[in-house]
Amino acid sequence: MLVDEFEPEARDAALQVYLLGSLDFDAALLLQRRLHYDVSGDRSQAALILCEHSPIITVGRQGSRTHLRFDVEDYAHRGLPSRWVTRGGGCWLHLPGQLAVYPILPLDRMRLTIPEYLQRFADVFVRTLDDFSVRSAVHVGEGGVWVGQRPIAALGIAVRSQVTMHGACFNVNPDLVPFRRVRSMPNSEDPMSSLERERRGPIRPALVRERLIEHFQNVFGFRESVAFSEHPLIREQTRRLVPA
Repeated sequence: MLVDEFEPEARDAALQVYLLGSLDFDAALLLQRRLHYDVSGDRSQAALILCEHSPIITVGRQGSRTHLRFDVEDYAHRGLPSRWVTRGGGCWLHLPGQLAVYPILPLDRMRLTIPEYLQRFADVFVRTLDDFSVRSAVHVGEGGVWVGQRPIAALGIAVRSQVTMHGACFNVNPDLVPFRRVRSMPNSEDPMSSLERERRGPIRPALVRERLIEHFQNVFGFRESVAFSEHPLIREQTRRLVPA
């Protein structure tokens, strides 16, 4: 999507990109809520969080216990805690090697409907896959982006006051075996794939993040982005968790 299709003030806004590495899921959710508050109060702002999570299962509005192939208690014993969240989508397994992508965007200011936003968001991942020569059988399906019969990116959002939260999980190079325990897409029994599996070769995660940010910026019409490696809210939370 061309930058010039957006209003001038939307094109001039800088996208705030938070590259946070490994981040606890609850900390990421807290940061999303803070950024959502900020963007709701000043719609000239927009933010994008990129991080990874320790093993955890999140269950969205289309998810249920029937999508988990063990009892919730069994998952906890296996080191897989679960959280029920307000996003769309089903049950997502978060693991290292999977990129969590959380945009905080003012849809009204950008003149986007929710379906238009989801279409463009999915296109970010299609373009990123294309950069790594994963083109064959790539398509946007219900709840995410697929390569053949296997999903590779799961999409699920929440929108309040016309500002987005949550987003997507994109498998770069996680261990794929645990995904057989979770039905990530409510209407599919197939486990998730990964960029490394489809490319059949090693992947440099930093390059994937770089390309994804570039495509996100272009698809949503941001002329520039500003990158941060931390946020004061996360720093303060980490300080409180460190024993005195």
